[in-house]
Amino acid sequence: MPADNSFRGEPYPINTRVALKRVLAEAADMGFGFNLGIECEVFVLRQTEQGGLEVPNPDDRLVKPCYDLRGFMDQFDWLDSMATTMDDLGWGLYSFDHEDANGQFEFDFRYADALTSCDRFVFFRYMAKELAKREGLIATCMPKPFADKTGNGAHLNMSLYELSSGTNLFEIDPRDDPRGLGLTDIGYQFIGGILKHGPALCAAFAPTVNSYKRLVRQGRMATFSWAPVFNSYGSNNRTNSVRVPMNGGRCESRNADGAMNPYLAAALALAAGLEGIREGIDPGSPQEDNLYTLTPEQWRDRGISLLPQSLREAVTAFADDPFVERTLGRPLQDEFVRYKTDEWDAYHQSISAWEVERYSHMF
Repeated sequence: MPADNSFRGEPYPINTRVALKRVLAEAADMGFGFNLGIECEVFVLRQTEQGGLEVPNPDDRLVKPCYDLRGFMDQFDWLDSMATTMDDLGWGLYSFDHEDANGQFEFDFRYADALTSCDRFVFFRYMAKELAKREGLIATCMPKPFADKTGNGAHLNMSLYELSSGTNLFEIDPRDDPRGLGLTDIGYQFIGGILKHGPALCAAFAPTVNSYKRLVRQGRMATFSWAPVFNSYGSNNRTNSVRVPMNGGRCESRNADGAMNPYLAAALALAAGLEGIREGIDPGSPQEDNLYTLTPEQWRDRGISLLPQSLREAVTAFADDPFVERTLGRPLQDEFVRYKTDEWDAYHQSISAWEVERYSHMF
């Protein structure tokens, strides 16, 4: 549950909510407020007798079930409880639907100031599990429960506004934007900061071993995953990690997933964006092609790099980027690195069923 811890009368240095409030204060000193919207994706599943997870309805097996009405109605009681509760809480729920995987759903509610949106996301995960439990089911925001299905994102939709007037500082008529995305210079500079520190931010946006099974171009899926694997930006192009949605006015970091600590992710995203503004970082031209289909040589020619492809790579980038220590302080940075290194080591030292099946018969 959301809380600001203190120690001996001082804000606790490794509390991520405290860290976000500190970066929000830095933005306020520049005259900026930070609005944030989080797209919440979640699976509703049933536990098998063997302890695994399965889609509750065996008939929910369309290859592309996005917006499928039958799959939606299968979980109507849970969906109704979720939507009613969010409405009662005043979150401004404006859409919810069956998502792109069997047993998966998405909820979208109105953006708010960053602290409020992060608090709501934390409560959303808890609420989804508790209401599913009443139906004898399991709700999970785990990034990738199934290798052959899309994963759970938690895309961060971000914009800055002027504190004195409330004006959206990212918004401009697309016809007045030379790049045509409907974004101001401040908005592009914010993206420039995000991309500058993209590998380090990935550790906070996608913070588990399982996260990097979602960040693949296709893997074992029947079609492209449309998950971001590139440190790049563009318009309505889901192969970029940063997208500027139609009509502009905001940017969306798409590698964030359902396991993220929203306070940590938002603090680092905002700090990176503010650095981009202070330094006037130009992110270059938007990438409008399907980057999945380009060759590594074409990526290099365009200055496009891959995001980290494992938790270990991401944590190394997080540890090596001086920006992280400047933003969070050494104690919080060290705690995250220690905890996530232990997680990687535990994973790496375990023996999977895949290894046993593959190698016990081979050798």
